[in-house]
Amino acid sequence: MKEVTPAEGQRLVQQGALLVDVREPDEYEAVHAEGAQLMPLSEFEARASELPKDRPLVMICRSGARSARAGEWLLEQGYSDVVNLQGGTNAWVEDGLPSVHGSGVRGNA
Repeated sequence: MKEVTPAEGQRLVQQGALLVDVREPDEYEAVHAEGAQLMPLSEFEARASELPKDRPLVMICRSGARSARAGEWLLEQGYSDVVNLQGGTNAWVEDGLPSVHGSGVRGNA
């Protein structure tokens, strides 16, 4: 599975890709990349049909491992334009990209 840096991932999202966060709700609530759609790994296979096949998908989790598994599974299901965000939400926040924190405050980490 192809991996992209946080900056590349943000660029893809700005160009119309969907950012899919596969962490659990409590993790997402604490901090997530701005614009990320939550689809927890625990519900992923049951809900994957909600994801568009005609739009690029950028998968993200905390560090990149769970999102890589989810992305590989999507590729096996016939999705063709799926990449994994290297380093996950941790790297996204560390790079100062737009994120939403538990308090609802938007900003750069």
